[in-house]
Amino acid sequence: ELRRYLDELAEEPGRLEQVEERLDSVDRLVRKHGGTIESVLAHAARCREELAGLGHAGEAIEEVEASLHALADEEGELAGRLGEVRLRAAPRLAESVMGELSELGMEGATFSVELEPREQRTSLGDERVELTIAPNAGVAAAPLREVASGGELSRTMLALMSVANEGEAAGTLVFDEVDAGIGGQTARAVGRKLGALAAQRQVLCITHLPQIASLADRHFRIEKRAGGALAQTAVEQLTGAAVLDELCRMLGGDSSDDGARRHAEELLAAA
Repeated sequence: ELRRYLDELAEEPGRLEQVEERLDSVDRLVRKHGGTIESVLAHAARCREELAGLGHAGEAIEEVEASLHALADEEGELAGRLGEVRLRAAPRLAESVMGELSELGMEGATFSVELEPREQRTSLGDERVELTIAPNAGVAAAPLREVASGGELSRTMLALMSVANEGEAAGTLVFDEVDAGIGGQTARAVGRKLGALAAQRQVLCITHLPQIASLADRHFRIEKRAGGALAQTAVEQLTGAAVLDELCRMLGGDSSDDGARRHAEELLAAA
């Protein structure tokens, strides 16, 4: 009977190889998609759902395009409003900054805010904002980043920050050479403006003027020291009497100079 059954089996050349390949495919799918036949079937169901959803892709594309057009219209409206605000604010900002610069010893400076159209709109709007300055009378205005010296740039930034003092406070501001070419009451005015900024944020100021240094909350002396092949720069924090002694030195005397000492004490008392 067994012989008869075997004789009745239809011979299919290559069938065994096909079955083995199929089993190998199933085994790879199981390893890739969760380790069980059930996880493979679940993945197949998800693929069928995604494939069915592709039949509605045309409608989805139309919805996305309509949304993009709406966003572009909104972007254009917002960019236009931003440009109008800038146009109104630019002359007021320039006038306020020039007022501050006058108090900071740059009476002849001319400051302006130029709005130049961009070739292509960016996240900053349709205009490029350029700050220009003529540091002295008779000098042609040019972009601030190109013409200002170190001291002029520091004082211009101080003026800008003083005007914008009610806005968002930056973490730390560093002013170098802010005292270049000034002294007396102008130096005191610079110091007061630095102090006002320091009420809202940290201000680091490198100065050679006692009128400015006396207003600081903390004092550091920086000096170069010769030693060996290379000079070294040393930074030392000053406290107590050392602050008074350093102010005396900056005033052109020393701690034994009664006039310089009285002047230094007056500066500290007025701080």
